[in-house]
Amino acid sequence: MRVEPVIDEWLGPGERDGKIVPLAPEENALHPEAMSSPHYGEWWYFDARLDDGHIVVGFLQAAELLSHQPGIELHVYRPDGKKLSVVKRFPRSELRASTERCDVRLGKNYCRAEFPPGGGLPVHSLYISEGDMEADLTFRSEVPGWKPGRGLTRYGDRGYFAWIVPVPRATMEGKLRYGETTMRVRGTGYHDHNVVTADMRRILSFWYWGRLYTDDFTLLYAYVKTRKRFGGKASKPLMLAYRDKIMISSGEMALREGPPVFHPGANRTYPAFLELEIPGQVFLRLDVERIIDAGDLLSTISPVIMNPLVKWVINRFARPGWFRFESRFLLRVCYEGRVFEERGKTLHEMVALQ
Repeated sequence: MRVEPVIDEWLGPGERDGKIVPLAPEENALHPEAMSSPHYGEWWYFDARLDDGHIVVGFLQAAELLSHQPGIELHVYRPDGKKLSVVKRFPRSELRASTERCDVRLGKNYCRAEFPPGGGLPVHSLYISEGDMEADLTFRSEVPGWKPGRGLTRYGDRGYFAWIVPVPRATMEGKLRYGETTMRVRGTGYHDHNVVTADMRRILSFWYWGRLYTDDFTLLYAYVKTRKRFGGKASKPLMLAYRDKIMISSGEMALREGPPVFHPGANRTYPAFLELEIPGQVFLRLDVERIIDAGDLLSTISPVIMNPLVKWVINRFARPGWFRFESRFLLRVCYEGRVFEERGKTLHEMVALQ
């Protein structure tokens, strides 16, 4: 079987960036050149962990991966564990998006970036209001935007996946409403932007994605494993910032998974812990404490798969599912001759396509 190449476009030397290249505003704008792909997907994702324990996830989509329609999603996880959501699709005629900077509108919903006239880090706004839910949030960046290398992974001639992070870390404030509850909110926020032109369901096996914040450090990572026809290669970007300076941008991370734990809601297993390491620089261990959300992807890909017999047959070969975890972390960093050790809790995710 021919193995198709997987190319992560690091700037070097090796699979890392010796120099951090600042993001240009148009990198976080609409990518019309990607729209000709039948597998086109593009979205602007935001989330925030609020000081009172709420978690808010919201994003605008120029093209959702399965339906390929524009849309919005807003999810609120209350401190008591209850999840509230609104999802809405729009006709393509209602999408308004700049090709010069982050400025996207769907109906009355929008996200946009504003750049201080005298320089400095951008301020992003997110507004989603549908049904009985509304988020009106402002993200003030504390760490410069980042991308791994050129921000692209190419899968032979099948297309690419692009990931940039305009807001690795921000102070977030604004208003949140659900049902009869309206509150002023503050917390720590994050924003990234993705563009897809490849059929990721046929290329990827699974991925892990997450980040964490301490007083001094911001860490982002992804571990994206391909299927056998792509050699089972893993893309492994990791960014570490010390205060407002990005100090590591690397794809040379090693990953170790803990023993599998079965979860009935996702109909599959997840690892009890993850360990990520760049020897001599950074070590991170994540011990799963709580499943915040989980799902069985077979039930969302196609209604016919809800048929128990069809689902049983497919489950003999694949068990696609996803998880959002809350985990305890241990972080060790070697920086400028010092060893830092940090502990806390953070959120991270897993998606398995087979």
